[in-house]
Amino acid sequence: MEQVIHGILLALHNLALVGCAAAPFYNRNLVNSRGQYGPKLSYKLDKVVEDTLQGNTPYCIVFIITLFVTGMGMPANHYLFHGVFKELSDVALISLITKIAFVFGIVVIMFIIFFKINPELNIMFAGFSSKDQPDPQIEAGFFKLRARRKYLCEICLVFAILVLVSSAFIGFEV
Repeated sequence: MEQVIHGILLALHNLALVGCAAAPFYNRNLVNSRGQYGPKLSYKLDKVVEDTLQGNTPYCIVFIITLFVTGMGMPANHYLFHGVFKELSDVALISLITKIAFVFGIVVIMFIIFFKINPELNIMFAGFSSKDQPDPQIEAGFFKLRARRKYLCEICLVFAILVLVSSAFIGFEV
């Protein structure tokens, strides 16, 4: 039974890991495609970009929560069946610490984007319309804020890749 529980937790954990990497990867591609039109508001296009990027928020939160729950569940599962936590090799321990640090970094970036940058972008975008040209200063501020979000998403993508890589070394035996 321990193996079945571990397998289920590991499968869910791996799906969450892939989701954590896929979201910034695909968002990056969308942002880069939009970037070819330059920092000039195209209302309909920019609405689709914002709706898509900000629509991913719940998925990212679910992936991170799943990552934490399953990440804590695996050692808890071992403890439940053996009465002790599994001993880790030095390589596995360093990998685990590295993974946790990068996951924490992803969470910090998510909070900045979801609770600071996206609300500001929503306020700015609400002032735009498909009929009128936007105020040049507000438009410049909008694209400056988008550039900041893009930069943070690039870091998030790197962190997600490092989480995936470090996960491979956690299974090293003593």
